[in-house]
Amino acid sequence: MNEQQFIEALKLKGIELNENQIAQFKRYFELLVEWNEKMNLTAITDLEGVYLKHFYDSISASFYFDFTKITSVCDVGAGAGFPSLPIKICFPHLHVTIVDSLNKRITFLNHLSEELKLENVKFVHSRAEEFGQNPKYREQYDVVTARAVARLSVLSELCVPLAKQNGYFVALKAAAGPEELKDAKKAIGTLGASLKEEFSYLLPVEESERTIYVFDKIKQTPKKYPRKPGVPNKTPIQ
Repeated sequence: MNEQQFIEALKLKGIELNENQIAQFKRYFELLVEWNEKMNLTAITDLEGVYLKHFYDSISASFYFDFTKITSVCDVGAGAGFPSLPIKICFPHLHVTIVDSLNKRITFLNHLSEELKLENVKFVHSRAEEFGQNPKYREQYDVVTARAVARLSVLSELCVPLAKQNGYFVALKAAAGPEELKDAKKAIGTLGASLKEEFSYLLPVEESERTIYVFDKIKQTPKKYPRKPGVPNKTPIQ
């Protein structure tokens, strides 16, 4: 998917990019490739791949969830900024917080946001488990999202505690989504969320399977979650 195809594909979905937004995506691609030579940000560095598998794939969450009706987004383990920064470029009103455990990635994100002149973005160097226990961040966000971080039974423990009551956890998943959802049912309920909607679709061009899960945060998360760093991964809630 080249730049023009990307612009056209978004237009078909009702997202019309202005000149500034087009320039922001272009610069995002350039910086991603440039910094990737110094640190491991992504295995995908060709223009067509980045525009399809990073930019378009990230923004596809907004085809199924209405980001115009919310203000604050927390992105857990965003790495090089996916999915929240491509969404932020398309919906500039959003206040985005990214938490990542690797300081090098936070350095990249800070540089990227300055270059793209992004406002109301915040990057926090922390383990997600500790971040979720910090009263400053816990249950503070309209939407918590994540892509390619961990399987759903683990991911829900990292994300749901950050969502406000009546907020949402939006998980972007590939082909294994339905299986992960089965394993995560207990965790989702325990953490105070419930499945609101699920959407399955194919990523254009390569036709690979994608699933988006939207969970409602229906009650407060019990104080003990998230547990200590590493514990959710070793022993997911069963």
